[in-house]
Amino acid sequence: MNKKTLPNAKKSVIPQTKVASKEPSLLMKNLLKNVAYCGPKKLFVLDTNVLMHDPMSVFRFQEHDVYIPMMTLEELDGHKKGQSEVARNARQVSRTFDELISQENVSIKDGIDLNEKSHGQSTGRLFFQAEVLQASLPDLLPTAKADNQIIGVVIALKKRYPKREVILVSKDINMRIKANTIGQVAQDYFSDKVLEDTDLLYSGATEIPENFWVKNVETWKDGGHDFFRVRGKFCSQLFVNEFVWQDGDRPFRAIVHERVGQTAILRTFKDYMHPKNAVWGITARNREQSFALCLLMDPDIDFVSLSGQAGTGKTLLTLAVALDQTLNRKLYSDIIFTRVTMPIGEDIGFLPGTEEEKMLPWMGAMEDNLDVLGLNSSLESSKEGGKKQTIDWNRIASTADLIRSRLKVKSLNFMRGRTFVNKFIIIDEAQNLTPHQVKTLVTRAGPGTKMVCLGNISQIDTPYLTEGGSGLTYIVDRFKDWEYGGHVTLLRGERSRLADHAAEVL
Repeated sequence: MNKKTLPNAKKSVIPQTKVASKEPSLLMKNLLKNVAYCGPKKLFVLDTNVLMHDPMSVFRFQEHDVYIPMMTLEELDGHKKGQSEVARNARQVSRTFDELISQENVSIKDGIDLNEKSHGQSTGRLFFQAEVLQASLPDLLPTAKADNQIIGVVIALKKRYPKREVILVSKDINMRIKANTIGQVAQDYFSDKVLEDTDLLYSGATEIPENFWVKNVETWKDGGHDFFRVRGKFCSQLFVNEFVWQDGDRPFRAIVHERVGQTAILRTFKDYMHPKNAVWGITARNREQSFALCLLMDPDIDFVSLSGQAGTGKTLLTLAVALDQTLNRKLYSDIIFTRVTMPIGEDIGFLPGTEEEKMLPWMGAMEDNLDVLGLNSSLESSKEGGKKQTIDWNRIASTADLIRSRLKVKSLNFMRGRTFVNKFIIIDEAQNLTPHQVKTLVTRAGPGTKMVCLGNISQIDTPYLTEGGSGLTYIVDRFKDWEYGGHVTLLRGERSRLADHAAEVL
């Protein structure tokens, strides 16, 4: 090993278990063996936040090896207490490491084979730091800081194994910047990202090309709907429950009912922009809102996701359908509304009261929409001869009481282990959920339950979460071809001209 240090640099000894030996360690022998026989596999050094973000991240590096510094284990130990998602993930990582180390015929210094535990998804090895590593850090980096000690491990490994590419993996942007500044390779954790470019995210609707109707098309009627069987390369790109549309003198709107190869069956649906098809007094104001109401009103659709910027009507449309199908059609027994409690500014701290009372400060958007829906319902019921009578405030108050008796506000913190039967569940601000949290919530659905996820991937407030790795992005991509699910991206804001102008220029 080269003992020379760079100018203005000092040696940093990582305070770990010391192994005094002049012979190459078993770890070094094993790594050199991999270089000689299997090619220069990459060696990924994991920061603590990667493991707490994805507890199964050690199995996400395919044929490459993973290295866990002792400081990473120390930081994991410091985060294991509590009931938060971070604490649960830290405990899960510790249990995973314990299971790997407890296997028979396992040598920590030789590395732990990940192939069997990952069911063939990872063929590399897992290494834990088991000796003191001499690292030369610049004077500007204090050695007492945990992040800098992990960077020191990366430097030492790079010097020890010059033929291998040693890469630091961290969700901490500043840590990656520091590592890159001193010449070390550092990158974000990409394995949790569904898409590199969110512009490629499934939108739920596509425009039909002009020559779409040139070839022979079979048509028939069934149950009040028109059906079209069409063929062509364009059909192979469609998904079940995706909307297709074409503007012009005779606008066309339909949903993909079935698709096999290059053949698709399209089905027309109600025009929710027409007042006669209003839902709880709400009519669609644009094409995408009509698509959304089609999915929300379909009792055969178990899961719906709606994305779009603020003011596009995601919450209003969903609550209108939830009230209609719960109070009027009796399809569901209750409405459950929940959301991620991420503050925009300073946290307001401890809140007294019951679970619902603690959640009320986060439910301003729901309350605003309920006020609109309660007023709409009362006005609709007071129509006579096409003219509105004087507003009956007693009717409005009774309607509001009825709505709140069937609407329950729940916290995400108490969802684990529950099963919801015959409920209409609304998950707001889903872009702030991790893929693991989304899985935990959606798997709570029991028989007869409909679940709706709402969010705007451009407004993510959760640390270490990006648009490509958001839980909303994850579930939209995974559910896009399921016959009992659907997605729509709402494009146009309908809140007010002031809000629309502000979204454009600010």
